Amino acid sequence: MNPATLPVRVKICCMMTPEEARIAIAAGADAVGLVAKMPSGPGPIEESLIEQIALSVPPPVATFLLTSATKAAGIIAQHHRCKTSVIQMVDRIEGDEYAVLRDALPGIRLVQVIHVQGRESIDEALTIAPQVDALLLDSGRPQLSIKELGGTGRVHDWRVSRCIRENSPVPVFLAGGLNPTNVREAIAAVHPFAVDVCSGVRSDGKLDEAKCRAFIAAAKAGV
Repeated sequence: MNPATLPVRVKICCMMTPEEARIAIAAGADAVGLVAKMPSGPGPIEESLIEQIALSVPPPVATFLLTSATKAAGIIAQHHRCKTSVIQMVDRIEGDEYAVLRDALPGIRLVQVIHVQGRESIDEALTIAPQVDALLLDSGRPQLSIKELGGTGRVHDWRVSRCIRENSPVPVFLAGGLNPTNVREAIAAVHPFAVDVCSGVRSDGKLDEAKCRAFIAAAKAGV
């Protein structure tokens, strides 16, 4: 099926409170992101609050735990504390760790973030894709001494993202510098399964309801 004809899903990330999650869901979000401890970037909250928000979200809205852990044992323990329906791994993990996660967490979806920095990201993404349920293309810089693993507000090269999406056997989420004014252009360029936003719908550190509604309306309006 042509992805250009499918409705685009929307994930609103960096939920800080149950009220922010309610605002995002009321605006039409298909998923909300909950950020655990990170080396840098916006949005980390305590795991007890992640659990509280995750348990408050009604199905079928998905709840994503954003984890910077890179070993299966730590990710599994974190998931048991946070109780989300999806795990989003923002840093690179070794291939064997995916199988351990699958065995330990049946029914929990696994999403691997690929930080698009050049065409070398294509091979990285397509190598990992068969081991996860979806890829999420973002604009971090994990090679820095203090890693950037998301929430940068930067746009990456959508031509690379388009190539990954065209060749990936699993759905692709597009993130990185999206906002209400550029999300339709991004969708036209990449035709992702879903778009993901954090800083593009926040004002003064808080979820901006007007921006959130504008972003979701634009994303779901098609191209």
